[in-house]
Amino acid sequence: MELPDENNLTVVIEFFLLGFEGPQSLQQFLFCLLFVIYCGTICGNLLIIALVSTSKILHTPMYFFISQLSISDILLTTTIVPNMLRIVLNNGATITFIDCITQFYFFGAIEAFECFLLTVMSYDRYVAICNPLHYITIMTSEHCVTLTGICWFLGFSLVLIYTITMSTLEFCKLNVINHFFCDYVPLLENASSDTFIVELEVYLLSIPLVIIPSAIIVVSYGNIICTILRIPSNTGRHKAFSTCSSHLIVVSIFYWTIFSVYIFPTRGQTMVISKILSLLYTVFTPLINPIIYSLRNNDIRKSLEEIGKKYFVTCVS
Repeated sequence: MELPDENNLTVVIEFFLLGFEGPQSLQQFLFCLLFVIYCGTICGNLLIIALVSTSKILHTPMYFFISQLSISDILLTTTIVPNMLRIVLNNGATITFIDCITQFYFFGAIEAFECFLLTVMSYDRYVAICNPLHYITIMTSEHCVTLTGICWFLGFSLVLIYTITMSTLEFCKLNVINHFFCDYVPLLENASSDTFIVELEVYLLSIPLVIIPSAIIVVSYGNIICTILRIPSNTGRHKAFSTCSSHLIVVSIFYWTIFSVYIFPTRGQTMVISKILSLLYTVFTPLINPIIYSLRNNDIRKSLEEIGKKYFVTCVS
């Protein structure tokens, strides 16, 4: 829907999200697939949060950060998927301008938080492997809560800067967005006013949001790898690497998709490829994260076994 302004232009007050165009059978398949993935994501991440909260062997900094990652994954997928299901079911759907900007903000803020949190988690693994004797004194509960609070604050405050600027842009062209959510690039393409300021803000803010965190992660794991290689026994090297391998996999998946879509998009990248890459970090990554940490973590498996045994004993008695 559009309203006329004083200069006889048409001002967009809602957008039409195309989603995934295709036959009805494809739309129904996508709806079922996305619904199952969403349910699995919520259940898997809630399970991680419950385990970390109730199991004493998981009351450590690493698992506290993993539970925070699960919280952000739930928020991220809930920001995107419910509306995406509506779009897929109806082969496209409208979204108001306010709702679009709100979705854009929360999506960006949660993604920014995950960038900072993954950086903190790499620092945690760096201290655990490179400075194990001082790990307990450095990574105290208070320190972990403070670091997490800073991550949440920075994520939601920095993204607010360019979100406010984005909301002041005029959208007087076609109100059709060829995507399944209100993302940065599709919104800019629909803007009729000058986008230089918001592009400059995003460019400058990408330094603290993406460049610096990724550099810290690279340096941290560079030191971790050097320390592991100096361990004399194969058993010791394997044990040390196993403590950070899950996090390294999660970081690799997260940053590969982010860099592919926003930092270094492939030449000739079609909108279909862009949507598929967006699906990876908005839908599939939140599902994969708890699976990676569960399958590759003995402590989480032990906690699951303990809860299963307690539940079985309770049912029998």
